[in-house]
Amino acid sequence: METKILPWALDGVALGSRVLEIGPGPGITTDLICSRVDQLTCVEIDAALAKSLSRRLDGRNVTVLNEDATAMSFPDASFDAAVSFTMLHHVPSAELQDRLLAEVARVLRPGATFAGTDSLYSRIFGLLHLFDTMVVVDPKSFPDRLQAAGFANVQVDVGARAFRFRATKA
Repeated sequence: METKILPWALDGVALGSRVLEIGPGPGITTDLICSRVDQLTCVEIDAALAKSLSRRLDGRNVTVLNEDATAMSFPDASFDAAVSFTMLHHVPSAELQDRLLAEVARVLRPGATFAGTDSLYSRIFGLLHLFDTMVVVDPKSFPDRLQAAGFANVQVDVGARAFRFRATKA
């Protein structure tokens, strides 16, 4: 994550000072991002993960909230950037993924960037998610989905096992 995925995902992306991380899980990317920004806010749907991450990062520039990213409690235009790393496939349907994208657009200020990554399907990836939610995002249709959610300047790049995306709030 530190040497390949995050540098690839954020290459050329200016995060700003107030950043939202969607679905940090155990906080691997959170640990790497918090030193790059003034304030990092994480939205994690899993209560145990949110509590653990909040406890671990207590006293740092990170706020962890246990809430659903498809219906966030923030006012419009609250953040300078948003990031999401390898978690969109955990959202249980394409419709909920689209609702999440629209919510991210809502809470970003105009011109702010949404950047991140997600995995491409493979047999090994499927086996790893055998008893877990896995709704793979098609990188070919993802630009249209981001635009429909309110983003512009959409860029999706496909790598060997993952794709990265970046877009700005229109």
